[in-house]
Order: sequence, then structure tokens, then C-alpha cells
Amino acid sequence: MKKVVTIGEIVVEVMATEPGLGFREPLALVGPFPSGAPAIFIDQVGRLGQPCGMVGRVGADDFGRLNLDRLAADGVDVSAIGVDPVAATGSAFVRYRPDGDRDFVFNIRQSANAGIALDDAARALIAGADHLHVMGSSLFSPALVSATDDAVAAVKAKGGTVSFDPNVRRELLDAPGMRAALAGLLDRCDLFLPSGPELLLFAEADDEEAAVDEILARGVRAVVVKRGAAGADHRDASGIVRQPAFAVEEVDPTGAGDCFGAAFVVFWLRGLPPAEALRYAAAAGARAVTRRGPMEGASTLAELDAFIVADRGAAP
Repeated sequence: MKKVVTIGEIVVEVMATEPGLGFREPLALVGPFPSGAPAIFIDQVGRLGQPCGMVGRVGADDFGRLNLDRLAADGVDVSAIGVDPVAATGSAFVRYRPDGDRDFVFNIRQSANAGIALDDAARALIAGADHLHVMGSSLFSPALVSATDDAVAAVKAKGGTVSFDPNVRRELLDAPGMRAALAGLLDRCDLFLPSGPELLLFAEADDEEAAVDEILARGVRAVVVKRGAAGADHRDASGIVRQPAFAVEEVDPTGAGDCFGAAFVVFWLRGLPPAEALRYAAAAGARAVTRRGPMEGASTLAELDAFIVADRGAAP
């Protein structure tokens, strides 16, 4: 099977147990949970039995060990995740608002993540990769943009493929060089995985259908639009495939899009038709929201198969 590699931030996530507005008062918290968008993505890839690895950096602390242990246990090659002897592992504090939106307090740029680089271990991992997945949230510094550009070039030069999830949060969008880096990656990716509103950030068009047409015209092979509870769409030169969301009771939506993307990439690389890959991806996203913690709902193939069968049995 093809080996999937990603590069980017690793953090622990600590979340408020009750909804509210921000962190301006003492409140109950739960965590730490292993997290970071590319880390969640690659953990789900590993859980599905796909060869995979990650380029990243953690601190020499319990938060770093928590992440390394989880990723390794789920089948991820952690040989290119460096351990910083001085800087702490990154962190993200999350609180859900009453309307379902979220407030974040990140420590990423000043954490061990700032030291991510393509050292010998990273270059060795990338040399064995068939597919590179890029998260827009990982482009938080010029050094990470440069490392990602080098990784994309190396994978494409050997005939590999690239998927790109912009994963743009308002707290990160105005980072230096972020907008230019996002546009540059779109021009080199094979598979584009935006959430619905992100489409309009990458096209001149003012409606989603025209925006997808514009993006495909730039050379992207396929666009998968994630719409959460509204399902997902797959578009390529042959047309459109739609997948409704599975009905589940939501506990924690963090990481659901990353699990969705990971499952789609895995089954896309295995050559499944878009409708089948979308079904597995939707199931992975649905199962992810039923557990508290970004990686806690990552699924095995057997779990996804059982979930899909159970859903069909419950359908009227």
C-alpha cells in the first residue's frame, strides 16, 4: 500500500467542560488529549492500516510523550518527530460557545513546533512517501512554509500525489505569508479537501459550484467539499457525487474533519470509487464526533464497516 506522510503541528488539547465565551474566568477543564490537525489526520490513517508517518516536533515533556505514544500505538512512523530539549509541546485550549462555535487559545508558534525542519530523519521519511497531505494550519511560519514546499516538491518529483486541506481558522489566517502559501499549495495538489466556506477563499467566483469549476480548471484532479452535518460532495471531471452525513449524537466535533479527510485519502489511494470513499469518510467523521477528544474517535476499518452496516439496518 502507498505510504502517506504529513508535516505539521502536534499539540495537546485541553477543553472547557461547559459552553461559554472565552477563557476570562476560572472554569473546569478536561484533558490533555493528543491533538493537532495533521496529527489527528495521520493517526486516523494509521488506524486504517495504511503505512504512514509524520514530520513534527514535540517537547521533552509529558505532553510530547502523550502524543508520541498515541501515534506510535496507532501505527504511525514517528521517526521524524523530533524532541526539543528546551521548548514545550504545543497546546490548544478550546471552549465551545452556546451557538456551537469555538474559541481557541493556541501555543503553537512559540512551542516546539517552531523548530520543525527537514532534517535527515524527515528527508528519509519523505523519500519513502507516495503521498503527502498538507494542512493549512501548519503553515504558521515562513520556515514551515519552506519545509512544506520542499516536501511537496520531493513527493511530486518521484510521481507521488498531494492532498491539501486548507483548515483555515480565523486565528491563523493572517499569519505572515499564509494566504500566498495556501494559494501556492492549491496549484500543486491533486486532491483538495476544503470545508464549504473555504472554497470561496480560493476562487474569484462568488458561489460554490463555480468556485469548484474554477479550482478544477487549475489542474486539481478532485475536490471534496466537507459540509459537516450537511454531508459532503466529490467533484472531478466526470461529475459530482454527494454523500449525506450519518446521524449521530455529537459529543465533540474537534477532529471530525481531519478523520473524514484521512479516511477519504486512504480509500482514494486504494482506488475505491468516489462514492465508496466518501461513504467511509463520512462514517469516520461521524464516529469521531461521538467521543470527547480529537483523536479518541479515530476508527479502524472494522469499526467503519460495522458502523455503516448498523446505519443501513437502522434506516427506514
